[in-house]
Amino acid sequence: MIDVFLKTLPFFALVALGYGAARSRFFTAEATAYLTKFVFYFALSAMLFRFAANLSFWDVVQPRPMLAYLGATLAVYLLASAAGVFRRIGVAQAAIEAQCAVIGNVGFLGVPMLALLLGEGAVGPIMMILAVDLIVFGSLAVILITGSRHGKVTSATLRTVGIGLVSNPMIVSIALGFSWAALEWPIPAPMNEFLAILGGAATPGALFAIGASLAGKSAERLSVAAWLSFCKLVLHPAAVAFMVLIVMPVDVYTAGVMIASAALPVAGNVYMIAQHYGVAPQRASASILVSTVISVVTVSVVIAWIVAGGAVVSPTAAG
Repeated sequence: MIDVFLKTLPFFALVALGYGAARSRFFTAEATAYLTKFVFYFALSAMLFRFAANLSFWDVVQPRPMLAYLGATLAVYLLASAAGVFRRIGVAQAAIEAQCAVIGNVGFLGVPMLALLLGEGAVGPIMMILAVDLIVFGSLAVILITGSRHGKVTSATLRTVGIGLVSNPMIVSIALGFSWAALEWPIPAPMNEFLAILGGAATPGALFAIGASLAGKSAERLSVAAWLSFCKLVLHPAAVAFMVLIVMPVDVYTAGVMIASAALPVAGNVYMIAQHYGVAPQRASASILVSTVISVVTVSVVIAWIVAGGAVVSPTAAG
């Protein structure tokens, strides 16, 4: 456990560094916005393209793991939605709370951290989860919010969803990477070096940006944020573990990566959706802040459990 914690600590230390820089106003909100944009559109996209270009489409689109993850995530999504409806908060706010309960920071935190901790074999399952989160549940949130406002799902709603998907650089970079892989073209050495250098900025840049963005987050409605953080950090990985180990068993390595990915804290893009539509942004903000702080411990616990189960080698041995 201590070995795993020490391996994850540098990643969260970078998050803390970003938080401290922004909290002290050494790093302004404008600087955070531009750093996030650089990571999102350039560094992380280069990393994802390079990973995807070296995978086959079927390394990611594996029906059994995908269905297992989808089923587990949907179960927690429905639970969080039902809890919101029980409190009579409305469909739109319940949709945002459900997003907080299941959408983890796979892009900015999961891809760079888990690929290093669990090995490059983790990239395929991680990208599968990222695709499901972005395409299925990201679209579902928009449909539920706009549908609840207009009383129905219109063509404009579907157009908004479609535009959002094709303009998301993470989806575009993955799609382009798979297209390159399908052509079976080798990546030219200068291009590969360029992508490696640019993609190398994704890990420190993304983690620093997460911390800097947390400095502007509020911690209102802590009881709700605590419940949603419990859903994300405990119930979601537990549901995924139940599906991939018992209901629809997959190979032990893939199962370990999927469980670790599900254990990640609430993603920042949930706040972006909430802010854009004016639906419970403070609740999403508090959930991101609370879950990220707690995940310093819980992610280490989950990865230590996975290592103990033999899904991956010990981080100490790997290093």
